[in-house]
Amino acid sequence: MLEPDGRVIMISGASRGIGLAVAKHLLDKGYCVSAGARNVDALREALAGAPEDRLLCRAYEAADRASHEAWLEATIARFGKLDGLINNAGTSNTFSIEAGDEEDLDALWTINIKGPLFLTRICLPYLKAAGTGRVINIASLSGKRVRNENVAYNMTKHALIAFTHNTRRIGWDHGVRATAICPSFVATDLTAGVTKVTQEDMIQPNDFAEVAALALSLPNTACMAEMIVNCRLEDTF
Repeated sequence: MLEPDGRVIMISGASRGIGLAVAKHLLDKGYCVSAGARNVDALREALAGAPEDRLLCRAYEAADRASHEAWLEATIARFGKLDGLINNAGTSNTFSIEAGDEEDLDALWTINIKGPLFLTRICLPYLKAAGTGRVINIASLSGKRVRNENVAYNMTKHALIAFTHNTRRIGWDHGVRATAICPSFVATDLTAGVTKVTQEDMIQPNDFAEVAALALSLPNTACMAEMIVNCRLEDTF
């Protein structure tokens, strides 16, 4: 297992939900965390009390490539290296085959696919240099099967898994390992309106954070390409 001490991890969408739970969990384990989110003030407030010497909070906007560059540059300036990237920032809507504006479709591709792709592109040289670089993409079971009409969301999560496998291919010889974590319902504010499963029966954010930490800590010889995490019984998974 890779020890957390001194390892530097960037996490997008870290001001709430899954991203916040993962950021806190990694800080507790001893990682250095570079947290990115659209609202930096909210990010700092959410992570108040964390060890200042191991935390950096910066702006990240999936559609703004300049924010990608600025965040990475600040991370390297602060910590001197990069060991892992967790592409967590994402969104959803109800765009379907039969209804929805094109702008809604474009928004999901921009945030759920283009953001992780172009952020990974600029981080990859540093991850290769680390020798044990990690890319963790927070996908979804909606990237493995389709159980609703939200076609744009389903397509982007399928694409994110394909992107993960391609990242594994190009980074493998340099020690970069990529993992797509595919959860079902996670108990966050984004699932507050879900009626299929109660929040108590959903995956809890802290438990999900432990899964992400496992993906970061596995050695080069035991990487999981996909990690499927469910809170209920499904025939396929």
